[in-house]
Amino acid sequence: MVTEISEQLKNALTELRKGEQRKFDQTVDLIINLQKFDIKKTPLNTIISIPYKIREKKIAGFLESPNKHMDTITPEQFKKYTTKQELKKLVNKYDFFISQGSLMPKVATAFGRALGPSGKMPSPQLGIILNADDKTMEELKRKVNHGVKVKVKEASIKLAIGKQSMKDEEIIENILSVYNGLVKLLPRDKENIKNVEIKFTMTKPERIKIR
Repeated sequence: MVTEISEQLKNALTELRKGEQRKFDQTVDLIINLQKFDIKKTPLNTIISIPYKIREKKIAGFLESPNKHMDTITPEQFKKYTTKQELKKLVNKYDFFISQGSLMPKVATAFGRALGPSGKMPSPQLGIILNADDKTMEELKRKVNHGVKVKVKEASIKLAIGKQSMKDEEIIENILSVYNGLVKLLPRDKENIKNVEIKFTMTKPERIKIR
C-alpha cells in the first residue's frame, strides 16, 4: 500500500514540476480530505515529526536567562511588550515560541492576548520546558524544525510539507510521515480519509487515491 501511494506521489510531483516555473521556491502543500469524522467529538491537535525540515523556523524563548540557541525574552524584558503594536511585531517576527514552565503564568498574562489567537502560545506538546540546559534546548530546536502542527478545524486539512527545491524522495517521505501519523490518530484509521491531494503554491492539486 505504501509503495503504491509513493508511486502515485512520485507521478504527481512529476506532473506538478511540468508547470510554469516561478521566480520563487514554491511551497508543497498536502491536503488531506476527511470523511465519516466528527470534528467536535474527536478534536485533533498534534505535532507530527517529519524527517526533512522544510525551513529553519524562527524561535523565541521566554526564559529565566539568555540562551545561545535562540532569541530570548527574559522576565525583565516583558515590560517592553505592553502595546498592541509591540506584541503584533513580536508575533509576526517568530514562527514558534517556547517557555520555561515556571514563567508560563507570567507569559499567559503578558502575551496571551497576542499569542493565543495566532496559535503560537507555548504548549505542553512542544514548547514548555522545565530546564533550559544546552541539551534540552538543542533537542527542542530540532523537534520544532522537524515538527508539523496538525490542527483539525474542518473536514479538509491543508499543511505545508516541503519546498519545490527539495528532492522528490524527501517530499514523499515527509508526506508519508504525516499521513501515517494522522491515520494512527483517526478513530477509523484509513476509513476516515476520503483522499489526499498535493500541490505547489501556484498550481492546481494532483489527487492521490488511497484505496
